[in-house]
Amino acid sequence: MIRSSGPPLRQRHRRNLMTRWHIYASLMRWDRPIGALLLLWPVLWSLWLAANGSPDPFLVGVFLIGTFLMRSAGCVINDFADRNFDGLVARTRGRPLAMGLASETEALGLFVGLLGLSALLVLALNRLTILLSLAAVVLAVIYPFMKRYTYLPQVYLGAAFGWAVPMAFAAVTGHVSPLAWLVFSTVILWVLVYDTEYAMVDRADDLRVGIKSTAILLADADRAAIALLQLILLIDLGLIGRQAALHWPYYFSLASCAGCFTYQQYLIRERVPEACFAAFMNNNWCGLLIQLGIVASYWGFPAA
Repeated sequence: MIRSSGPPLRQRHRRNLMTRWHIYASLMRWDRPIGALLLLWPVLWSLWLAANGSPDPFLVGVFLIGTFLMRSAGCVINDFADRNFDGLVARTRGRPLAMGLASETEALGLFVGLLGLSALLVLALNRLTILLSLAAVVLAVIYPFMKRYTYLPQVYLGAAFGWAVPMAFAAVTGHVSPLAWLVFSTVILWVLVYDTEYAMVDRADDLRVGIKSTAILLADADRAAIALLQLILLIDLGLIGRQAALHWPYYFSLASCAGCFTYQQYLIRERVPEACFAAFMNNNWCGLLIQLGIVASYWGFPAA
């Protein structure tokens, strides 16, 4: 009688499925939610502002799920675009495509699947939001390739991340107001700040492999440029509060956000990669503080 020396076929099959799932989850960065959170905060700002503090829970749910799906799709297509570079950069050499743990076909299939799920969500919204979502897909697909052709890919990323803002306003009100475009431009500035801090982490490797970024473009002027952008960002956030008729809790949150920016300047003072990454991560608190300020302003001072 011949006995199998390995685990049962069903057990091996289950183990293989779990392994593939972990690889796909890594491709989608589900183990690193910071990117999804940074994308989510402007969406929540917009939903609350567009609805004067009382957004429809259904819309909030749709945009929550859609944000995580689109961020996952963006990570997958980014890894596909950078598959020949990631292995040369210390921070990214452990990614699945760089290590050969997933194939290009698997990555593209996962990307298309995530876009399909996102499309199903968008179909539950109004016509204008559906039309705006088409531009969101184009932005998500093109962004990963911009770092080969321009030193300003962070600006393009800001547009890609910020495009959820007009979509949220359109979903709530049926149109895109001037306030929506002000929030959109503010998001571009914010992304330019935190993604430049992020790019400072990889500057040495990016210079070696030929990838472009604002950190490389700015060189020794990086900290001063970030400080100037942070100042303009605070002014824009103040204009948002004024246009939306927000109250003191919101401006208290802006003061707290200014404290975060001061701390970020402290972190990047020596341009140490680990500290620059900590400065990037600190921006999650800025997004949360602004959202809390918006919610508290509407909650504490409801419209008559």
